[in-house]
Amino acid sequence: MIEQNTRVALAEHTTLRVGGPASRMIVASTEGDLIDVVRDLDAAGEPLLILGSGSNVLIGDQGFEGTVIKVATRGIDEDVAACSGAVITVAAGEVWDDLVAYAVDHEWSGLEAMSGIPGLVGATPIQNVGAYGAEVSQLISTVRTVDRATGQRKTFFPVECGFGYRSSRFKTEPGRYVVTSVTFQLRLGSMSAPIRYPELARTLDVAVGDRAPSFAVREAVLALRRSKGMVLDVDDHDTWSAGSFFTNPIIDAAAAESLPANAPRFPQSDGLVKISAAWLIDAAGFGKGYGSGPARLSSKHTLALTNRGSARASDLLALARELRAGVQAKFGIQLVPEPVLIGCAL
Repeated sequence: MIEQNTRVALAEHTTLRVGGPASRMIVASTEGDLIDVVRDLDAAGEPLLILGSGSNVLIGDQGFEGTVIKVATRGIDEDVAACSGAVITVAAGEVWDDLVAYAVDHEWSGLEAMSGIPGLVGATPIQNVGAYGAEVSQLISTVRTVDRATGQRKTFFPVECGFGYRSSRFKTEPGRYVVTSVTFQLRLGSMSAPIRYPELARTLDVAVGDRAPSFAVREAVLALRRSKGMVLDVDDHDTWSAGSFFTNPIIDAAAAESLPANAPRFPQSDGLVKISAAWLIDAAGFGKGYGSGPARLSSKHTLALTNRGSARASDLLALARELRAGVQAKFGIQLVPEPVLIGCAL
């Protein structure tokens, strides 16, 4: 039976712990229920919001006038062979970090550098989540969805997904597709994928491009993320966030050259240059812990806007606007928010 509740406080369903009420919330625990509810609500013309763990959203104080579908589907289908590796189809409602731990335990390589990322599996292709030099787009073989424009199921191969830096067609066409499952293809073995991120390589004491035991990579990544307040902990207000609030800007080489010499630069294959948003924020005068109200920068990482216990969405938005304006004024670069903004705007 599908669980339904009315006037649900959405703050209780997001990692920022802010957000007004939803008119109604339906918890879909099977793929069939998820598809049926989406089709029925769309046919009735009712406003609809798909919500996973709420780790990458900022919901306004007015809430959502419509129905929120909470994705709670579960299941991992495994097809493991020496020639093709581990092909695993994972329900959208599975917890991402639980999947990473499961893969490491079963000696399936590729996911370990993305340990500790909050959220559910269904959200990973939408945002093309990644960390420490790895992105899910490198490992996805198909994304299964419901196309809300037609009500039909549709399966996408990677070339059709429009993957980019923290982006995909599912993000650039917001609301059209509901992800129901994701299939990954992983290498077999206890060693990790090549280590691409210098900080992680230093932590593991290996060279960039080398491999390390996957369990060691997972432990190192979790330790690094904890040191930056990026692993959820109900008792630590530094983790009451949506993770990185702004994406790292990608700018042309001339603009990158105009920045101070100590600005971190990450050349891209297309000739553009990725710049650290955290560095820009700090260099613009907003250090760790910046702020005096209920919304402040994390004391561990300048890229996380945090709720110190009593913040509202309006407090977080005011801080985000201040940071964005400061970086724009000092460097001429406009920061772009990474979380999805629901019922609010910068």
